[in-house]
Amino acid sequence: MRIYLVRHADADYRDDVLTDNGVREAHALAKRLADYRIDTFYSSPVRRAQQTATIAAQHVGSMPTIEPWLAEPHDWRLDHPRWGSLAIWDIPGELVRARQLEGKISELTHPTIRRHNAFLQAQSDTLLERHGYQREGEIYRCLHPHRQSIAVIAHHGIGLMWLAHLLALPLWLVWSGFWLAPSSVTTILLDERSPEWATPRCLGLGDVSHLYQAGLPVQPRGIIGNFE
Repeated sequence: MRIYLVRHADADYRDDVLTDNGVREAHALAKRLADYRIDTFYSSPVRRAQQTATIAAQHVGSMPTIEPWLAEPHDWRLDHPRWGSLAIWDIPGELVRARQLEGKISELTHPTIRRHNAFLQAQSDTLLERHGYQREGEIYRCLHPHRQSIAVIAHHGIGLMWLAHLLALPLWLVWSGFWLAPSSVTTILLDERSPEWATPRCLGLGDVSHLYQAGLPVQPRGIIGNFE
């Protein structure tokens, strides 16, 4: 099975609606997903994700199933004297890797993050078990292996959190070390080396080739530093 994890297209976050460029991104994304022959289609309930999914559905051929656990929380913020108020997934990597935030994160956010991360992991495991793969430890037992594909329209922070779970990677390093562009496609293969087990492998991270093909720029949403 393949999972196509998609960040929603470029959005006006204040009004929670796609920008004009985001609408063009969503149409380019839709053409790409149509080539993948998606069997099952999921979306976050948040408006910008649903708008992206609705445009994509016109090409995929089916409307997405809404998965509430894919919504990105708005209250995961950390105040820092230099950078101000930041979404927890936007904490500078220099702080995470230098271990400068260990105490502050533990005091302010770790309980909340742990609870939601555990919730996301449980929902992810339930979703994949519906598709025939049961998680045991860090690998998946093949209950009903197949060659189908699912597409999931989600968000930057929550998408990286899910990716960390699928690939068994440290969450803080994934948040600070990876970036998913608006409308980007991350491809995960449940690699079946034996009849019994499947292991998620990342075949492509944050791919935006559909934007290049359509002559559209990559929007730096979530990149706070030197993107140029």
